[in-house]
This record gives sequence, structure tokens and C-alpha cells, in this order.
Amino acid sequence: MNSSFLTALSPLDGRYHSKVASLQPYFSELALIHNRVMLEIEWLKALSHSPAIAEVPPFSTGTITELDKLAVNFSEADGEAVKLIEGRTNHDVKAVEYWLRERLDNNAEVAGIAEFMHFACTSEDINNLSHGLMLMRSRDQVMLPALEQIISKLIQMAHMLSDTPMLSRTHGQPATPTTVGKEFANIAYRLQRGRERLTKVAILGKINGAVGNYNAHLAAYPDFEWEKFAQDFVEALGLEFNPYTTQIEPHDGMAELFDAYAHINTMLLDFNRDIWGYVSLGYFKQKTRAGEVGSSTMPHKVNPIDFENSEGNLGIANALLRHFSEKLPVSRWQRDLTDSTVLRNMGVALGHTLLAYQSCIQGLNKLEVSPGRLMEDLESSWEVLAEPIQTVMRRHGVRNSYEQLKELTRGKEGITKDTLHKFIDGLAIPGVEKKRLQEMTPHNYIGRAAALSRKIRN
Repeated sequence: MNSSFLTALSPLDGRYHSKVASLQPYFSELALIHNRVMLEIEWLKALSHSPAIAEVPPFSTGTITELDKLAVNFSEADGEAVKLIEGRTNHDVKAVEYWLRERLDNNAEVAGIAEFMHFACTSEDINNLSHGLMLMRSRDQVMLPALEQIISKLIQMAHMLSDTPMLSRTHGQPATPTTVGKEFANIAYRLQRGRERLTKVAILGKINGAVGNYNAHLAAYPDFEWEKFAQDFVEALGLEFNPYTTQIEPHDGMAELFDAYAHINTMLLDFNRDIWGYVSLGYFKQKTRAGEVGSSTMPHKVNPIDFENSEGNLGIANALLRHFSEKLPVSRWQRDLTDSTVLRNMGVALGHTLLAYQSCIQGLNKLEVSPGRLMEDLESSWEVLAEPIQTVMRRHGVRNSYEQLKELTRGKEGITKDTLHKFIDGLAIPGVEKKRLQEMTPHNYIGRAAALSRKIRN
């Protein structure tokens, strides 16, 4: 084990480092600097492509290749060099500009137009686009695939357990039966809707100068269509152009994205707690692995730790995500700096979210249903058939149907098959209906649960 993992302040960079490493290329300090470098280069290239900006002639193929290589091959050593410059400038974005100037000093084409590097840009033009790319790419390439893994597993279990009856519990008390598969289908469908919302959130960007009005741009080139130029640049990155901003892109799209993550996390937290409860009831067993220990003193323990870990990480993630969505759209006048340190924690929130997804799928892969325990609870809960009996009585005009079943069953112990069959025998309803009611059991009174379980698709 790398000793730095043992001394890391954050568990994401220590204990859980290997589990969330897939987010490092998107949210580490190196990743942020890398995006800034790429955007500065793309802006310079865009200026060179515009015939209206005669002072920046089109770059040669060789220069384009050199610029692209700087962006593509940006290394940790390059990041360290940028940080050294930042130590002198005390400005992170300006340090990127100076680093690029130094690296391209021997390129005559770039050196000749060096003053057009970071031309008319405020730092937030580069930063907001960097953050937008980080969020978009991490969502599409890491977070959505991890969520998809959970949804696919849930649907698989919904189909596999579609016909396995289970006693429902409303308010913690025995209630109308369902099937195990239907409960998995319920959460799968919720997460599918959450996934669609997350996928469709537009991530916005801007590159319009110090307070969003193209002031400096027009001072230098008053007749140039800067708004169209900026829109094309932003949209070419895959982001949605925001035409109305102050110095900062106001982060409303980010807030929508973080709310979408938090909503999904809340659904999954709800599911984790339900599964924890079902494990406690004995409805599920958990596969054991050789060498694992469940308790330091109780050798028999097989604890639902994966679902507990998932729940805990979802709580941490949502505390941050909710803060992000409430804080980021708020900025004094044309700009304050309170968003900067908050944005640096995006990877923390999504790291805990990813960790929660991984723990949940790990727990799901260990689950084994316990049919005997499920049947035992159903067999001891014949009172749940009070619902269909009184409903059929209502259909046939029996007065005080609900009240009769309430008197027979509510709060009563020892309600059995014989108790109910004796009651049914005395009802003034057609014989065929009596027969149908007496064929009902807590095991087969499941409505459309099995069919609904099989129906769900990804």
C-alpha cells in the first residue's frame, strides 16, 4: 500500500482511492489545469481561423499539430510546472497562459501573436468552460455507466424474482402481499426516470468577457460578431451557450445537475434502507466470502455493510450536492469568489456518490432470497386477506363490509385460514365468489405484481 494513502486527509484519496480513481481524470487539480490548457489552445486556434482577425493569421498544419499535442499530452510534470508559475503569480489561470507562452516561445507563428493568447478573456471564461467539460464528461463516461449497472442489476432481479411472493409492510405492519421482483422493479423504474433527468440536464458555458458584455472584444474589434463567435465556440465543446451572464456563468445548469444527482441518491438511499430491513427480517441472506469477518467478537455475523456504506456515502454526497445547488447560483453583483472553493469540491461530492453506487451493486451481487422465511411470514399473516374479502362483499352489496372485517381482524391475534373461511361461508354472496375467496392465500394474493415485474425493461 502506498503510504500516501495512509496519510491522506480525505478517505476518497486514502482508503477508497482505488474505488474512485476513475474520477481523477475529471476532477483532480491536474484535470482542472489540463482543461484550462486545452481551452486556451482552442480559443487561440479559433481566433486564427477567423478571417476578421487579420492579426492572427491561420496557423500552419505543423503549429496546429504542436498545439494539439500540448493539450493531448499534458502530463503531471506539466501540471507541476504550471503550479510553480502560479506560486509566483498567485493566479491559477494566468499561470496557464504564462506556461503556454514559455512552451511555445520557439514557435515563430505563436510567438508572433503571443498577445492574443487569452485574448479578451476573463479567468471565468476559461474556468466555467473547464468546469462544464469536467461535469459533462464525468457524467457521461463515469457516473451514468455506474448508475446503469445498478439499474440493470435491479431489472435482472425483478425478472428473476417476479413470482416470489412477499409480505408487504406499510407503517411497518403486515399489509397486502407483493412479490420480491416487483419491489426491485419499483426502484428500477424510479432510477430510470432519475437517469433520464440527469442525462437531459443542459450544462451551460460562456466566453463573453469581464461582465458578460464583450466589452474588451468590441474595443479591439468593434465590427466583429463576437456573440456568434462565442456561441459557436461554446457549442463546439458540446456545452449549451448561455448568452446572458455577469462575469460568471451563473451556475443554474450546474444546480439542476447537482439536484438531479441528489434526487437519484435519495432514491437509492431509500432502497438501501429497505434492503437493510429485509436482511434484518431474514428475507435475504448474503453470500459470504472466505476470510471475511463480520464482527470482531461475534463470529456468526454477516452484516449488510455494503448497503450501510452506500447509505452513509449518499448522505455525505447529498449534503454537498444540496449545498452546491443552493449556493452556486448566488453571487454578489457581477461576481464574488465564494463559488471558487465550492466548485473545487465537485469531485468530492461525486466521489462519494460513485462510492455509494459501487457499494450498492456489491451488496446486490451478494443477495440471496430466503423463500422459506418469506413463506413463513406470509403464512402467519392471513389477516391481510381482509382487504379482498371486504372488497368483494362491497361489490355484491353487503352492508357494512369494511366494518365487519375490521371487527373480525383489526388488532386481533391468531387470524388463520380457518377463521377467514368460516367467515366467508356465512356471507350472502354467490357461491362461485365464496369459492374464489377461499382459494386466495397470502401467497397468491399478489395482484399484478408478477406481471409488472416481468414487464419492466431497460
